[in-house]
Amino acid sequence: MVDLFSLALGSLLDEVGELTDDDFTRPSGCEGWLVRDLVCHLVIDAQDVLITLVTPTADAVTHDQVTYWDVSHEPADDPLAALTVRLAAAYGEPWMLKHHVDDVGRAALRAAELADPTLKVATQDKVLCTSGYLGAYVWEWTLHHLDLVVNLPDRAGPPAGALARCRATLERIAGAFPASWSDVDVLLVGTGRRAPTESERAALGALEIPFVLG
Repeated sequence: MVDLFSLALGSLLDEVGELTDDDFTRPSGCEGWLVRDLVCHLVIDAQDVLITLVTPTADAVTHDQVTYWDVSHEPADDPLAALTVRLAAAYGEPWMLKHHVDDVGRAALRAAELADPTLKVATQDKVLCTSGYLGAYVWEWTLHHLDLVVNLPDRAGPPAGALARCRATLERIAGAFPASWSDVDVLLVGTGRRAPTESERAALGALEIPFVLG
């Protein structure tokens, strides 16, 4: 699981590193957030990883990489969303934000590689083995990678292995999507990032979407 975590986060950090100043002012796939706001959120995510990996516990495991996420059909009410926008603006120059996310993100990569995968860690009143926690974050990095490039058509987007793992995660929760759909389409439609076409809606049948994991 460490390899997939590293693949997903590493490719996301590389993508951020290639952004131009103009790219930071484009809308992201997160409603109400510009790309700069999303990148600032990634700083917070990487910090959370670092904190969690040094928060061991002797308590019994309560969650795995799928049940870690709270699932709903409505957008999550994130009380930190407005703070993230203000914090992103405070960086001033895009290079400062790029430097910070790369610095903290690369540290999270190293911490994940050094972590004992069998160690139990605690976060948000949940206990996971380290491998399960890192597996959960494959979802976070991959979905936000899609959010990052939604209005940047020349960017490569998330790696295939991470997309496939996230599709498998979503299908464990929601049920199987049409096999002919690409992993990207499954994730965009299944999480409400894109509305299904009429034919896609018909193909989904009784499958209830979107699923919001937060």
